[in-house]
Amino acid sequence: MPTENSVLNNIAIILVQPKFPENIGAAARSAFNMGLSRLIIVRDHPPEYEAMAKMATHKAVHLIDSMELHSSLEAAVAPFSYIVGTTARRGRQRGSERSPRQIINGMDELPPNNQIAFLFGPENCGLANDELKYCHDISAIPTADFSSLNLAQAVAIHCYEIYHGLVHERKDIEPAPQIATSFELEGMYRHVEEALIQIDFLEEKNHTYWMNNIRRFLGRLRLSSKESNIIRGICRQFLWHHGQSR
Repeated sequence: MPTENSVLNNIAIILVQPKFPENIGAAARSAFNMGLSRLIIVRDHPPEYEAMAKMATHKAVHLIDSMELHSSLEAAVAPFSYIVGTTARRGRQRGSERSPRQIINGMDELPPNNQIAFLFGPENCGLANDELKYCHDISAIPTADFSSLNLAQAVAIHCYEIYHGLVHERKDIEPAPQIATSFELEGMYRHVEEALIQIDFLEEKNHTYWMNNIRRFLGRLRLSSKESNIIRGICRQFLWHHGQSR
């Protein structure tokens, strides 16, 4: 049975292009209150330290001191096997979303040694479709008619649900095969895309739309590392054979 620390230590909060350092500090405070210790920022340059530290308070300032800074989202999510994007926006290209509680309830199918990330977009616009493509699930906080939670509030609610579902309720995560990391999946998707281009499956006009649908379909399968390598190998062989026959 995984311990409380082993479960929570594998979960990271990732803030994508946050505009206000105060929100980063508030997110760190919420994360620490709920036992989470990994904070990742995707931004071109470091935010103002004092503003972050003030909101984090001295209790959670160590999360600010140890937070990771990445210039690209692809690099930030590379080691993670299960990525949850958060959004309040709807759209046919965004797939179906679930509540934070539903997301956590489904995590009992994940092995405890896989790295998990919760993604939050910038305050003014949230995550774009090009950022949500890395996500295996989409979380939307249920609200009444007015759905305008700020970044720090959204992080706090998700952190609470994580702690409540995985620790307070003592939900045991059963062993399962190692899930492919984002790095492995991105390599697989590139080979899938290249193979589909060769057979003219991807129309130029709807190229992105179809690839996003394919990503969502394969993402829901929670492919293991071995399975993603098998698919990648099939695509490589197909591309080689296609090149030989021309």
